[in-house]
Parts: sequence; C-alpha cells; structure tokens
Amino acid sequence: MSLFDNILQDSESLFSDEISLDYEYLPKLLPYRENQQHHIVSCIKPLFEKRNGKNLLILGQPGIGKTAAVRFVLRDLEQETDEIFPIYINCWKKNTSHKIVLEICDQIGYKFTQNKTTEELFKKIMEVLNKKTVVFALDEIDKIEDNSILYLILEDIYRKTILLITNERKWLSNLDPRINSRLMIELLEFKPYTLDETKGILKQRSDYAFVKDVWEPNAIDLITKKTFELEDLRVGMFLLKESGNVAESKASRKILKEHSDVAISKLSTYKIKDSKSLEKEENLILSIIKENSGKPSTDIYNAYKEKTGKSYRTFSRKIKYLEKNKLITIKNITSDLGGQTSILNYGTIKKLTDFET
Repeated sequence: MSLFDNILQDSESLFSDEISLDYEYLPKLLPYRENQQHHIVSCIKPLFEKRNGKNLLILGQPGIGKTAAVRFVLRDLEQETDEIFPIYINCWKKNTSHKIVLEICDQIGYKFTQNKTTEELFKKIMEVLNKKTVVFALDEIDKIEDNSILYLILEDIYRKTILLITNERKWLSNLDPRINSRLMIELLEFKPYTLDETKGILKQRSDYAFVKDVWEPNAIDLITKKTFELEDLRVGMFLLKESGNVAESKASRKILKEHSDVAISKLSTYKIKDSKSLEKEENLILSIIKENSGKPSTDIYNAYKEKTGKSYRTFSRKIKYLEKNKLITIKNITSDLGGQTSILNYGTIKKLTDFET
C-alpha cells in the first residue's frame, strides 16, 4: 500500500453532484412529509372536476420542509395534467402585487408587460387562467407589502386553490377581514423533523451529492445531531457541503469527524442565502469570466488561482455549477494538434427563437 493512496489527486473530487446540497434542490423522493403532501393534494383535488379547490395556510418554522412539500406536489401536478396551471411565487423576492403580477405573466408566457398597470396585466392573466384551473402557491406570504393581489385572485380567478406558506403564526389574524372571510382557509402545520428523520434526509442528500463511501459514520452523525439541535435542514445542507470542502482542501479521500468539526465551527458566520445568490468565490469566477468572455478555461483558472490560490479541482466544480445554472456556457473545441480546449463565455448563447415575440 502506497503512502499516497489516501491523498486526493488534483483531478479528483469528493462531490458527484454538489447542486443537490442546495436547500431548494428538489430530490426525486421527499421522505417524511407524505401526510402533509396528501393534505395539499386533497385541497387541489376538486380542480380535476372543474370545481373550486380548498385554500390552505401552511405554517411552520424555517427549514422543516414546507416549501419542498409544496413544490413536490406542484411538480407531480405539472406531470399529471395540462388542465391545471401551477404557479409558485416567493414573496420575499416578489414582495408587491405588481411584482407578483409580473411574475405570473412570465410564468404563463405573456411578454408584453412594459408600461402596463397591475390591473391591466391582471386582465391579461384572467384571459389565460380562466380557461383552465389554477394552483397559486405564495411562499413567504408574510413578506408581501400589500394584499391586493390576494383580493384580485379571490375575486377574478374562477377555479383555483391558493396555498399560502409562512413562518409567522400571527399573519392570518392581521389579514384584512374582507380577504380573510373570502379565503375560508384551512390550516396545515408542519412540525420539526425527529432525529431519525433528520438522519434519513441528510443521508439521502449525501448519497446524491458525494462519491460513494467517502463519509466516515461519526462525521455525518455529528452533523445530524447539530442539525437536529438547531431544527433547520438548511444548516445540515451547509454542514455537509462545508465538510466536503474542508476534506478536499486537505486532499483527503474521506470526510472525517475533524472535517465536520471545522464545518460546525463556521456556523457563526453562516447565513441562509437566497436561492439565486452565489457564494463569494462563484461570484469571483463569474466576474473573471465576464471580463474575459471567450477565453480558454486555463486563462480563467490562472486569474482565479492568482486571487485565491485554490486548486483546479475546486475551480472545475464551480464552473460546472455556473454552467448548470445557465450563468455561463462552455464550448469545447479541438485544436489543430488534436488537443481539447474549453472556451468559457459569460451568459448563455441565445437561439434565434429566443428573440421572437
């Protein structure tokens, strides 16, 4: 056995699919929330018979699967039928009625929104959605600055189910009585995951995200206990990812308890990020590519290494992440000598159809 067998080579990675550690990543299976999903489905079910569905307030603290359960149901619904239109909006990002209306227009494919009022745009929305039935899922509903969009949906969309997701128990009691009386809303409360459930979810995500058998059992057990203690799966996803990063920085082929200890020590600086936000280094790479769009990946890496000193392995993984999120494009070309070169371009390459209206 060589002394170098346990050293990770520069071209190797412990990660197989890092994106699956993003909290908003939707796995193929969503364990331990089956009862809640069935409740959500029961509220939508009348829409299949062209009747109004039930409205539902989904309540619970952050990081316990509320959004994932709703998005999971909407994904299945989209695959099941074309007659029910699923619309999901995060009201933290779209926090006014006008922004929400613009987002609905985008989701239904209506592009001529410039210089139109909220009321004018909503009439266009009505023309499209009243030909079908609709599920509106408004996440972080407590972050909305005005509730007129709820009134418009309740009054002018014929057949719908409204799913409202919030961490704030008092939100409903502060709602305008006219809207509250029209909602006739049911309550679905999500409880925190148990220790065994937390362990199962983190095991599932680690199986998606990492090369097989790279985790030492005591390392992932430590992360499970910390995640259960804080009752927030977003923390668990951060710790899995950060432990992997620490192990890679040590060129280790295994993720050990000492790597998890380092990851946990960084929790004081950890902040929940918007799903569209990027880590500092990913933003750095993106800015370098923007300034050097069309140049070979080796040139981009050299500029990145000069600023950070990080390995090509880390650079390569982050490049794949940016490409998968359609922030850059990678074009592989063959030189006259037969070698392969990757050209990095900022943004996506538009097709002719993208410019058609």
